[in-house]
Amino acid sequence: MAAPDLGPVLLALARKSIADALGVAAAGAPPHPALAEPGATFVTLRKGRELRGCIGSVAAHRALGPDVQANALAAAFRDPRFAPLALREYGSVAIEVSLLGASEPLRVANEREALAALRPGFDGVALECGYHRSTFLPQVWEQLPDPAEFMEALKRKAGLPARFWSPQVELSRYTVDKFAEGAPEGVNP
Repeated sequence: MAAPDLGPVLLALARKSIADALGVAAAGAPPHPALAEPGATFVTLRKGRELRGCIGSVAAHRALGPDVQANALAAAFRDPRFAPLALREYGSVAIEVSLLGASEPLRVANEREALAALRPGFDGVALECGYHRSTFLPQVWEQLPDPAEFMEALKRKAGLPARFWSPQVELSRYTVDKFAEGAPEGVNP
């Protein structure tokens, strides 16, 4: 569980990173000791109820502060599903930062066991099989509350058929602390 005062700091840091790239004035983030610790985040941008960008890190491979900054810039300007964020959109975009907990491998022999091991509404899930990779944040359970549908969509996101399964499938789960700027619920990151 993240420190209660960390959420506003992460949101301000993400907002400031995007604002600086666009040449817009924005308040800086206050200092926080957690920003220097390793951390993994996803930054999600929403315009109204629509997804406008979502990029992140599944594992902590750099300090939390730089991770938020890099993912904010990537969500705004390098999400391949969207054109780069335009200056005219900046004021209408809400930011959400998901701080990921440690990943835990799911030791399962088959898809039936995998579905039984999932905790709907709670787990973020990462899938790897060869060069195929995907992840869904726990928020995705809001759109896909059925574990079988969730898993099918996760496989499709990885570029695999919905009914695919192989002994080489590796699953892991994680939790998140989610912080949002009044972002609407119900968008699929």
